[in-house]
Amino acid sequence: MEKINESNVDWREYDHGKTAFRRKELSSAVEADDLGCSLYELPPGMRSWPYHYHTANEEALYVLAGEGLLRAETGEEPLAAGDFVTLPADENGGHRIVNDGEEPLRYLMISTMNEPDLTVYPEMEKFGVFVGSPPGGRDERTFDGYYRIDDDVAYWDE
Repeated sequence: MEKINESNVDWREYDHGKTAFRRKELSSAVEADDLGCSLYELPPGMRSWPYHYHTANEEALYVLAGEGLLRAETGEEPLAAGDFVTLPADENGGHRIVNDGEEPLRYLMISTMNEPDLTVYPEMEKFGVFVGSPPGGRDERTFDGYYRIDDDVAYWDE
């Protein structure tokens, strides 16, 4: 068993315009292998990672405080403290969190940590490949990168 208090884990800041948030990688702090868990704090008016879904990793979201919006494959869903949402490992699990409230939105993201994983960003028309360590993983990757979806090539060179 490993235990840590979140107050002993440093925030990591992400700022890319309207995508700005803080994250504490709780599972990394206790060196969890097969389960990912991060605490997020999303300021008012900001958004989390770009809209995406995973093909190998199921995720879950638990709202601790604040209000916001979940952009999902089926549309927009309001989020409030106490809400728990599961996000399957396919296009039905597509998501992006938006803080449309007036207070910080704090939530936990929990994930399986399977690899290889292909993460699809439909609105950006790209996908990411992660081999050797899943998205959010700590280990060195043997192969990873981001690619345009439309860059399809034939199997055999002709």
